[in-house]
Amino acid sequence: MFVYLFGAAQNRVARIQKENNPQKITEDTLVYEGEKHLKNIRQLTFGGDNAEAYFSFDGSKLVFQAKNPAWNAPCDQIYVTRTNQSWKDSIPPLVSTGNGRTTCSYFMPGDSTIIYASTHEGNINCPPDPPRGAKYVWPIYSDFEIYSADLEGNIIQKLTDREGYDAEATVSPSGDKIVFISTRSGDLELYTMNIDGSDIRQVTNELGYDGGAFFSPDGTKLIFRSSRPKTEKEIKEYKDLLAQNLVQPINMELYVCNVDGSDLKKITDLGSANWAPFFHPSGQKIIFCSNHHSLKGGRPQFNLFMINLDGTGLEQITFDGVFDSFPMFSPDETQLVFSSNRNNGGTRETNLFIADWVE
Repeated sequence: MFVYLFGAAQNRVARIQKENNPQKITEDTLVYEGEKHLKNIRQLTFGGDNAEAYFSFDGSKLVFQAKNPAWNAPCDQIYVTRTNQSWKDSIPPLVSTGNGRTTCSYFMPGDSTIIYASTHEGNINCPPDPPRGAKYVWPIYSDFEIYSADLEGNIIQKLTDREGYDAEATVSPSGDKIVFISTRSGDLELYTMNIDGSDIRQVTNELGYDGGAFFSPDGTKLIFRSSRPKTEKEIKEYKDLLAQNLVQPINMELYVCNVDGSDLKKITDLGSANWAPFFHPSGQKIIFCSNHHSLKGGRPQFNLFMINLDGTGLEQITFDGVFDSFPMFSPDETQLVFSSNRNNGGTRETNLFIADWVE
């Protein structure tokens, strides 16, 4: 009860800080050489790990996840900000419960509610990080369920309710469907459901981690990342890790399909990790994160790239020396929000940035 009340208190404090101390963003010279599609990059957060920022339907707000001890968030929680604010000396409004660990938030139609995944009902504490070892792995926490909530942090509906991982939900621009990932089949597959959680349908059905899906601008297609193990050794390793609620996301390619899973096509064949894809407003290109260009044996560099739906025309968009990822275009097609290690003073901090998009 104490933790729950403390989380609620943090929520109220964040709302008060938002109302009394919002900071306007100022333009800065944060564009690296070669980033011809970006101008007027503005930094939104300053400190901690901030990621997966997604626009509201009207383009005026962003919902994102952050891990920041200064915000009393020892593991990821969900926050909301207006696109013309930054948070250097104050805390944005907390819209998750403050308990457990959260991920993958997204605005619902009307912009007065959001969805996100959380482990708080399984345990109010942060779940343990995966074991450190020779393999880089992501945790697939079985306590994750998907919830809808208002912008005051009140949970409205529990959209999934079952044993196993349910997370990584995004909403169609058409406002009628949600796509998410689940282990309900015994593997990590994509599913769709209606906005109210009804009519759950399986989209993918091949062995491998299918996740991080987004709808096309017209709501008819899905773009997603996937690791598709093929050899006996790869299959065994994948299944052994999944049995421990882990995945190894070091080899992923991008796939596109219709919302019902038909007409599945592999877009990239670059090797390494290609992920965090999002449709270009034209619906004919994909912007995504990749480290395929990194020097072998050196420190991996993750940058944004763009590619045509037929796999041609690969173009590098950002030229960060460390990490750029989680891109999303604004609904009016004029801006790009993304996460980056730029301007962090050599620390490990990952912050949110928004830029004007130049075709």
